[in-house]
Amino acid sequence: MIAIGSDHGGFALKQEIMKHLEAAGYAYKDYGTYTADSCDYPVYGERVARAVAGGEAERGILICGTGIGISISANKVKGIRAALCGDCYSAEMTRRHNDANILALGARVLGPGLALKIVDTFLTTEFEGGRHARRVALISDIENR
Repeated sequence: MIAIGSDHGGFALKQEIMKHLEAAGYAYKDYGTYTADSCDYPVYGERVARAVAGGEAERGILICGTGIGISISANKVKGIRAALCGDCYSAEMTRRHNDANILALGARVLGPGLALKIVDTFLTTEFEGGRHARRVALISDIENR
């Protein structure tokens, strides 16, 4: 299951992504916001991050105006590796090498066509493991200190 959330700045793009996920056969849960009214991105970053960290969702997608604030918020939750991606190569590499479990997008930075391609890349790319697993473990060690 994919956990998805946004603030008001990402609300419209979130609607597009949810339609896309549904058409592709992905199960997802919307963690808000549920309107385009002004709201605080940390609330939704944390909701999605806790769902992923707690095992309720396999991966997450977060959207705000730039993707920056919501990704910073999500990364405060232990076990989360949220990556802000603005291109397909970054989405591929963050899955392959960093085992990122949340994708962050900037709705005011990306058009919907590119955003959907980035989502597809993120969701279909597997973690390579190997030497990268050691590096991800080092990230976790930092988090545990």
